Amino acid sequence: MATRPELRGTFGAVSSTHWLASAAGMATLEAGGNAFDAAAATGFVLQVVEPHLNGPGGDVPILFFDAASGRAQVICGQGPMPQAATPEAFQALGLLRIPGSGLLPATVPGAFGAWLRLLEEHGTMRLAQVLQYAVGYAADGYPVLPKAAEAIAVLAELFRDEWTQSGRTYLVDGAPPRPRSRLRNPALAETYRRIIKEAEAAGPGREQQIRAAHQAFYGGFVAEAIDAHLRTAALDATGRRNRGLLTGDDMARWEPRTEATVHRAYRGLEVHKPGPWSQGPVFLQQLALLEGFDLAAMGLDSADYLHTVIECAKLAYADREAWYGDPDFTDVPLSALLAGDYADERRRLVGDRASGTLRPGAPAGRPPRIPPLDRAEPPVGPYWQGQLYDGLPTVFPPVVAATEARGDTCCLTVTDRHGNMVAATPSGGWLKSSPVVPGLGFPLGTRGQMAWLEEGHPNSLAPGKRPRTTLSPTLVLQDGQARLAFGTPGGDQQDQWTLGFFLAHADFGLDLQRAVETLAFHSEHVPSSFTPRTHRPLAVRIESRRSDEAAAGLTRRGHALVSVPDWSLGKVCAVGVEPGDGLLRAAASPRGEQAYAVAR
Repeated sequence: MATRPELRGTFGAVSSTHWLASAAGMATLEAGGNAFDAAAATGFVLQVVEPHLNGPGGDVPILFFDAASGRAQVICGQGPMPQAATPEAFQALGLLRIPGSGLLPATVPGAFGAWLRLLEEHGTMRLAQVLQYAVGYAADGYPVLPKAAEAIAVLAELFRDEWTQSGRTYLVDGAPPRPRSRLRNPALAETYRRIIKEAEAAGPGREQQIRAAHQAFYGGFVAEAIDAHLRTAALDATGRRNRGLLTGDDMARWEPRTEATVHRAYRGLEVHKPGPWSQGPVFLQQLALLEGFDLAAMGLDSADYLHTVIECAKLAYADREAWYGDPDFTDVPLSALLAGDYADERRRLVGDRASGTLRPGAPAGRPPRIPPLDRAEPPVGPYWQGQLYDGLPTVFPPVVAATEARGDTCCLTVTDRHGNMVAATPSGGWLKSSPVVPGLGFPLGTRGQMAWLEEGHPNSLAPGKRPRTTLSPTLVLQDGQARLAFGTPGGDQQDQWTLGFFLAHADFGLDLQRAVETLAFHSEHVPSSFTPRTHRPLAVRIESRRSDEAAAGLTRRGHALVSVPDWSLGKVCAVGVEPGDGLLRAAASPRGEQAYAVAR
């Protein structure tokens, strides 16, 4: 039995990782906006109420279906590396890898521009209308999530002594805020207000104002503040103080792009993902492998099912490591990776025993390459220094169980009565990523940590190149119409946790809420995308409510199970449309006690 009902309605549906953001999205629909207006309003609120996981300085891929054009597309809100970011620049600092926090790994902030692009090209509302909820929560306050309060408490010494602008933003009278207490961010509220003011001064046109807002952020006062901020050294994950490489010129030359999705058929559905500048195609590669198995006959969450899904994930993710990167800079053999004959060949590698070997394939006969996984020890220092060394947004208190889940971000999904649909996973610019920019109220993202300094790999560092991101929303079409949109927080695990949800729905017929709440698990076989790129080749993290029979079966096959608390892996959010009667549907994971769906 599900902990919540699947919500159904006829007007609109919103599901996101925070109840206030979901409410703002529905309020936007109620005020006459469409799904694109509502998604932008939801995304801007997430920047305020989940500061430990995302912000205006971060990044976002936005998948959407526009009913008027009948097309699914993706807006790439992943900003590129600065022009000064070269392997030589990092090597001159004595670095063998890009640090996971500080100023050095900062990319062009893509999230704000991506939401503006969606609003400009597909929305109907003015920027002031869409931003009003984010402004309100930043100015008047919002309840601090327990995880955010915990993270601020761990980093309080850093914020007081080193990242003093972060201290002014997140500390209350020099102390961490209490969980669920009211926290304000007046500097961020003023940043939003000034952007709106400059936008409205540009003229009466809606699109004209949105373009002016883009200029204010990427070529005006926001870019100027960021440029000045990165010229001053700040303590980072190396244990030293370093200046940044990002400049105002890098920001001024950037524009978010609308691109074609990558898609593949599965069980009569058309599944769409972002391109290989994300890890999105790994979801499609898993489906291509799993298509050759009778999963329904195995039984949901049986040992056979779990083993098969885990082994297919290992193969797909190994290809991610060897082949994915910014296609503007590298030749990603995507057609070959998604081809049926390649999937047939790779599927034969799935045996009765768990594989402990990283096995990327050779699509079109090309030899794969994965850089060596050198291990560097974190700098010696206070506890919070080790937290900076780990590039994930998750911050752990000094006493924490080894089974604690790692990796987090945000997600949102929206659909409206007109047939429009959006799925997005905002992330980056979290509170431990980088010090808050003076006067702006938000830090920068550190997605640059995901690029390799070793040259010749598809994800090697280069000026102006997008580092491969883990952010991976999903959109599903059926008979030319939007059928389903979903996503989850979770770093590298996103395309394993959402795969479990999707298979439960598509192969086993569970409704959205029951599919959201099905058993969650993931392999740690491949290296993490985040510094320091940890991996455990045979490890499988799985929620404790798995059956004893399934656990015994996996162990016999050679998997090293790590049981984690129930309801602790992921926060899948989903909206959909019932194929028969057109009812709108929504579901949200109870994990973390913060994601909520709304439908009417």
